[in-house]
Amino acid sequence: MFRVYWTEHHNDTPQARFRDFDTREMQAALHFIEALRQGQRHGLALQHITMSSQNPHSVGLAGVAEPAADYEWKKRRA
Repeated sequence: MFRVYWTEHHNDTPQARFRDFDTREMQAALHFIEALRQGQRHGLALQHITMSSQNPHSVGLAGVAEPAADYEWKKRRA
């Protein structure tokens, strides 16, 4: 899944916004980001336009974690 985030300003009050896109819609998400950035360049009160992704099929846990107790990794020297 992709999520596009941006901030709009209405009467000097920032309002956080986001829009979700399916994993198969990366191109649509990029086009949406570009449309927001064009609006920003043309004077719309938009800031912090960014995209984040999350892979629902990830094989590991997100973030930093300690390895399992039975994990034994050793560096092999050449």
